Amino acid sequence: MSLPSFKLLRPRSLRQAVDYLARHGDDLLILAGGTDLLPSMKQKLFTPAYVMDIRGVDEIRGIHVRPGAGMEIGALTPLSVIEDSEFIRRNYRVLHEAAMTVASPILRNMGTLGGNICLDTRCVWYNQSLQWRRSCGFCIKKDGDLCHVAPGGKFCWAAFSGDTPPALLCLGAELEIAGPTGMRRVALKDFYTKAGDTRMRLERNEMLTRVYLPEASSGWRGSYLKLRIRGSIDYPLAGVAVALKKNGGPVEAARVAITAVNPAPLLVAGVENALLGKQQIDEHIATVVGELAAKTAKPLTTSALTPEYRREIVKVYAKRAVLAAVLS
Repeated sequence: MSLPSFKLLRPRSLRQAVDYLARHGDDLLILAGGTDLLPSMKQKLFTPAYVMDIRGVDEIRGIHVRPGAGMEIGALTPLSVIEDSEFIRRNYRVLHEAAMTVASPILRNMGTLGGNICLDTRCVWYNQSLQWRRSCGFCIKKDGDLCHVAPGGKFCWAAFSGDTPPALLCLGAELEIAGPTGMRRVALKDFYTKAGDTRMRLERNEMLTRVYLPEASSGWRGSYLKLRIRGSIDYPLAGVAVALKKNGGPVEAARVAITAVNPAPLLVAGVENALLGKQQIDEHIATVVGELAAKTAKPLTTSALTPEYRREIVKVYAKRAVLAAVLS
């Protein structure tokens, strides 16, 4: 499969990139690492008139610690840099664990944090060649009006499969977004629409520039576990992130988030009731958290594995991740 024809734009500053978005936003896609976009373009899922390569915009690259205010990470920062950061490993462990599981070492060198946050949703009926999709009458996410996963429904169940967003949700991350009218800041938990076809609240003339992690979640214990067919390269088919604030005493704060089993990464409700104030986290408490996570998970037949198996894995991995976070 070959790439469709397009005009390549290479801005050298954020301002120039925003100017391109203002002019060509409706016909333009952004290329950061390209590890997800380029294969999708070869499948003719996207045929933009313009592709904007932002790798030359150095001002949105790198990790910057802001004493008293937490940390900011440029959206263009490679996942391997996050994986190799000793500061992130010590202070934001769940993000470190999530980043180090993405794809393979080579792909982590190319893939960026911003790209992982803005990852397209996936489905066995969508991520196929043009000829394959045409033979099935297309689907509601691309070129059609039928959902093969939930026949008769008008909702797209394509699953969000990024690894770092559930970790960032646990840490209370916020995003900086640039557009023609300036900058805006939004909590990550409000960024996703929970629909597979219109997955995020980002206009076509806007781009993600930075991720902010608050000082308040620094030092939390954390763990991330994921299911995938192969030990590298593959997207998660179920993933669980856990972050706990526990400094020798009882649990002071706790968050659990899941990925790859819903059209968006989601925080698990009710976790605080199960964990807050607990001095010791035993198997029973961890099992309760696992059951809460399984109730939040809504996997359908968007992958080769059955929904029942993926929901059960969420329960098991949430339990294991809680116990692992306590020991981290």
